[in-house]
Amino acid sequence: MLAIVALENWHMSSVDVKTAFLYGKLDEKLYMEQPEGFKRLGHEHKVMCLKRTIYRLKQAALQWWHALDKSMAAIGFRHTKSDAGIFVLEADHRPKVIVLVYVDDAIFMGADECAVSQSKALFMKAWECQDMGKTEKFLGMRILHSKGTIVLEQRDYLKKVLRCFNMTNAKSIPTPLPSGYLPLASIGPVDEQLCTRYQQVIGLLLYLILRTRPDIAYAVTRMSQFATNPTQDYLNKVMYICRYLAGTQNYQLVYGQKSEGFHAFADSDSNPMGFV
Repeated sequence: MLAIVALENWHMSSVDVKTAFLYGKLDEKLYMEQPEGFKRLGHEHKVMCLKRTIYRLKQAALQWWHALDKSMAAIGFRHTKSDAGIFVLEADHRPKVIVLVYVDDAIFMGADECAVSQSKALFMKAWECQDMGKTEKFLGMRILHSKGTIVLEQRDYLKKVLRCFNMTNAKSIPTPLPSGYLPLASIGPVDEQLCTRYQQVIGLLLYLILRTRPDIAYAVTRMSQFATNPTQDYLNKVMYICRYLAGTQNYQLVYGQKSEGFHAFADSDSNPMGFV
């Protein structure tokens, strides 16, 4: 969606829904113990019947989406079939507005700035929100938006990852993995401590590739195949990826206008490798 915003030179504005999961209504009866500090005197042995979802309840996300979908339909939006988090306003005689929602963060986007503001105002009447103004951050990404260009970067997040593994001042290398490296599955016993550390690094790196760093996609997904029984060599190679990232901290993902339109590229396994 951000690539389309750059291509079409649309406007973007964001909101943050406060306590989003508390809006969902439950379809079944659930009970919980009275929380510490809120127990009713003389009725401490009783439990509470939940009427709405709360955080960490497995139904919370789905029930919030149902409440969100209903409210979006009331102001003229419908969610797309391909992605339930994207809502489109295509009413007659009204400019198109698209809303991208991820849990409690929402971006309103469209060619008509007035229409974007009006839709955002209607949304904020339905839900208690914090107006974030012009979209500058989303899902840990910093967004730099100028005419016809959007730049995405996660430099702050990357620095935290490198600090976490003492790789801030690591010697940089030019590639995510050594040339010709072909890891083989380990058949030895599982080292639980090594496995936990390995999975932690892989998880943090996966968050990067899904947002702004497709250049490490092959290396990280390849090494993630051995997360159930890693060896010290595998961990060293994952740290090799971190050394590459240490030397490329200023890399950014740039979406810009092209006269021929939007192009996507993929490898033979259909894994996204980059966009132009």
